[in-house]
Amino acid sequence: MHQMELFMKYPHEVQDEVLKKLLQMGKYTEYGKKYGFDEIRDGAGYKLRVPVNTYEEMFPYISRTMRGEQNVLWPTEIKWFAKSSGTTNARSKFIPVSPEALEDCHFKGGKDLLSLYVNNYPDTQIFSGKGVAVGGSHKANEFDPTSSSFYGDVSAVIMQNLPPWAQFIRTPSLDVALMDNWEEKIELLAAETAKVNVTNIAGVPTWTVLLIQRIMQIENKSNILEVWPNLEVFFHGAVAFQPYKNLFKSLIPSEGMRYWDTYNASEGFFGIQDQKDSNDLLLMLDYGVYYEFIPTEELHDEKPRVLTLSEVEIGKNYAMVITTNAGLWRYNIGDTVKFTSTSPYRIRISGRTKHFINVFGEEVIIENAETAITKACEQTGAVIDNFTVGPIFLEKAHRGGHEWIIEFKNKPGDIDQFTKLLDEELRRVNSDYDAKRAFDLALMMPKVHSVNEGTFYNWMKKRGKLGGQNKVPRLSNTREYLDEILEMIQ
Repeated sequence: MHQMELFMKYPHEVQDEVLKKLLQMGKYTEYGKKYGFDEIRDGAGYKLRVPVNTYEEMFPYISRTMRGEQNVLWPTEIKWFAKSSGTTNARSKFIPVSPEALEDCHFKGGKDLLSLYVNNYPDTQIFSGKGVAVGGSHKANEFDPTSSSFYGDVSAVIMQNLPPWAQFIRTPSLDVALMDNWEEKIELLAAETAKVNVTNIAGVPTWTVLLIQRIMQIENKSNILEVWPNLEVFFHGAVAFQPYKNLFKSLIPSEGMRYWDTYNASEGFFGIQDQKDSNDLLLMLDYGVYYEFIPTEELHDEKPRVLTLSEVEIGKNYAMVITTNAGLWRYNIGDTVKFTSTSPYRIRISGRTKHFINVFGEEVIIENAETAITKACEQTGAVIDNFTVGPIFLEKAHRGGHEWIIEFKNKPGDIDQFTKLLDEELRRVNSDYDAKRAFDLALMMPKVHSVNEGTFYNWMKKRGKLGGQNKVPRLSNTREYLDEILEMIQ
């Protein structure tokens, strides 16, 4: 806790120190020599010399590292790559994971997560049992047949490399946890973990729900507390939890159950909830990650402003640019965040730079959609499992709009009333959407499809994206996902 209090008290000094250390480490790499890292003294010089990079711009360097070259982006040996779910574009991304990133970022994040939780709840009993971790899988890197390097879901990379004490407090066995075939894996996960005294779960809400439901089916129980009576907390990340809250309450009917938020990506561990009464995320500033921020309204400008931590403002939307201890230099990660506090620095994830709907100037981001669907569910007693949204394009015969595909666990009694409430809340939280909806001039009332249980699971299976960090794309500026799902269910 003392370590965390230091960066909370001296955020800018800590970040300056992180950048200096990263430049010192990287100055003899190929990338460091190209941009003269040895001559850069501070953040201002770094900003002038080194460009902001997309994944496509970093890929030639990453690709060479995957083929076995070392000292390209980072000086220590890179043997692991986190394969991301590829939501920013159709293909997967491979993110280098250095020994420093594992030890000083991912593992440190896990330890700090436990420390922050215990600090908030000193009476916790989580160490009286084990934690279920629902992870992905990894495999040998076929791009470099001569080496012993691997790639896989970030959760699998972390799990495979965990120190013995951390392996001791988790379940299931590593063989099951890292299996490749998701459908076979869920059966073995359920069978093995049902027999363990589970006190905590860590994972992505979507896949955690499937595990809980499968255990309840096998054990013939009405809720998971009949199997795990000492379950205390769910550490979750990857997607916003709010739309899932009612579903979890039905599966874990305990007023004492706690939900603790994290921001853990393939590229690093960035944020952890640090207060019991707020799910704002404390930005972790001493994990070997240097942060910069681009105002989202300037993202597509020729020369957008790139701000340091000291220049950000509360309530504004920023695209996050990171420099990491695995050799990602000024990398636009593709996530957008909003600051809720600057003393200490706390954030909320607001969306993805490529996941939004702005066909009619409405600028709807993921945060808007999740707020609206959560509110509509609360007011109608509905419980959702998954959803995605895309545009209805303007045509001669009809106006434009938004089309929602929603998989409910509990359907609303009146889908038209649900749609009306969804629309009203979206208008309340987004003034651009509200203006386009006025008098049905540019946007008509949303169109909502209620689909059968299992629809999104089957669609993700068809796309080869079951389990791990894979998640359903919430918003798209095209009809790609909508049309695929609609065609599949027809």
